[in-house]
This record gives sequence, C-alpha cells and structure tokens, in this order.
Amino acid sequence: MASLTRILCSILFTISLVSSLASAQLSANFYASSCPNVQTLVRTATNQAVSNQPRQGASILRLFFHDCFVNGCDGSVLLDDVSGFTGEKTANPNRNSARGFDVIDTIKTSVEAACNATVSCADILALSARDSVVALGGPSWTVLLGRRDARTASLSAANAQIPAPTSSLSTLLSMFSSKGLNARDMTALSGGHTIGQAQCTNFRGHIYNDTNINAAFRTTRQANCPASGGNTNLAPLDIQSPNQFGNNYYQNLVNQRGLLHSDQELFNGGSTDAQVRSYSNSNAAFLSDFTAAMIKMGNISPLTGTNGEIRRNCRLRN
Repeated sequence: MASLTRILCSILFTISLVSSLASAQLSANFYASSCPNVQTLVRTATNQAVSNQPRQGASILRLFFHDCFVNGCDGSVLLDDVSGFTGEKTANPNRNSARGFDVIDTIKTSVEAACNATVSCADILALSARDSVVALGGPSWTVLLGRRDARTASLSAANAQIPAPTSSLSTLLSMFSSKGLNARDMTALSGGHTIGQAQCTNFRGHIYNDTNINAAFRTTRQANCPASGGNTNLAPLDIQSPNQFGNNYYQNLVNQRGLLHSDQELFNGGSTDAQVRSYSNSNAAFLSDFTAAMIKMGNISPLTGTNGEIRRNCRLRN
C-alpha cells in the first residue's frame, strides 16, 4: 500500500511538473480560443497609429525593448506612478522620451471590448512592436504569446539595466549578455535604430566630442543641436530613411554617420565591425537576424501561468 501511495504521488508530481513547465512556455496560438481576433485588433490599431505618425512605430518598438530589459517582458514599463507606487516611466532612459503609451491604451480598449480580461498588456506590446516594424516596411515574425502582466516595476532596474546612448561597446555587450543575448543579437537589435529619432541631449557628446564621426555629418547635426540648449531638438537616428525599416543604419555606421555614441561603437575597430559590414551589404541578412533576435528578446523572463495578472488598464494594477 505504501509502495502504491509512493507511485501515485510520483505520478501526480510528474503531472504537476509537466503542467507547470507547459504553463511557463509561450505559444503562437495562446489566444486561439479565448480571443481569436486579437492579432487583427492589434494590427489594425497599430497601423492606424503609425499611419497618422510614422514615428510612433519606432516609439512602440523602443517601449518593448525597454520593457523586456527590466525584469523581463511583463508590461511593467506601462505602469503609471500612483500614490504608494513608483513605476519605470521616470527612469532616466524613459523620462520625457518614452512614447506610445496612448497607442497601447487604444489597443487595450479595443481588445478589452472583444475579450474582457483575457489578453495581457505585455502581449499587446509585443504584438504592436512587431506590427510597427511591418507597418514601416520591415519583416514580420511569429510573436509567441501567453505573457502576463507584472504587478511591480523597478525604477532602479530601469536606470541600471537599459543601455545608455553613451555606452561603450564592452558595456553594450555585457548588458545584452546579462539578458541572454549575444553579440550577434545585440548588433541586429541595434538595427531598430533604422527608424525613429533621438533628442539632442542624447547625441550632443558624440557630435561635439568624438572623433569617429563624418565631418559633414557632424556639421549637419550640430546645426540643430547646439553645444548648450536645445536638449529636446530631434534628429533622425538613420539620416537616410527614418521612416523605412532596412539596413541603411549599418551603411551609415560604416560611413561614420551613427547618431549616438553607442551606435558608432558598433563600427569602431571592435569585435562587431564584421557583423555591421555584413548587414550593410545584405538587407536580407539583417532582417533575418533581427527577427530571430526579437523572438529571443521577447522570451526574456515572461510571467506565465498564475504569476502576475491580466491588467484591465495597462497603466494601473488591477
């Protein structure tokens, strides 16, 4: 009898373990039954937002990156500060620069109307990031779903774990490595800077102090980014095609026309030079590696199963 009890306990433990492991895995068809139209709803709203303002595409892609790099892809970056709770929006990498929250709000409202309390904000952000890239002419990929939303956020982690525009190559490699992303992933993901804009305060040091910069490009950028003042003046991260997703970013780096210090570090006599040159010569190689790296980044420490919650309002915990 005791032997039978042990066998039954062992079987139950195995079933529980398998169930637990299964719940921790993301799936492409996670909402197939519970919210079959979620991808159409997200795509429609994202396309409308990017059509109205192409820069929104880069902003949403950046939001997803900033979400995943702070304690995993859990929607924590979307939380507002409220009495007794401090989120990540006022962290140095996000303060006065993170955008696209209103787009996610609009999508969430649409999804909630169709599938109440079913789809997480974290998954909506992951889908919208993909759809933003596609809307700007970039590649598509299968977004794995099933993330749940965090009930916590970390201002200190956001300040410490998101790479700064002044980062050296060694710092970039180390910070990406800490998230399970290798040098190839880092170089490919940096290509997200083929779209969007940056504020003068983030590239002033590069255009005034660095020597690894094209002289004509330096002059062009200094025209709208003075040595002092004008901190919020904008410049395209990719001077060739800021609203078109492609490999021009890498061609710019080869020609020393990277806007940020951290951009140009990828092609500055270091270990990533060869990868940058490869992407500059082959858009297909870049797009292939970018999609693989985005899927990999989207798998960073998601909350699944019974962890976290499904927020009804992406800005607030339930």
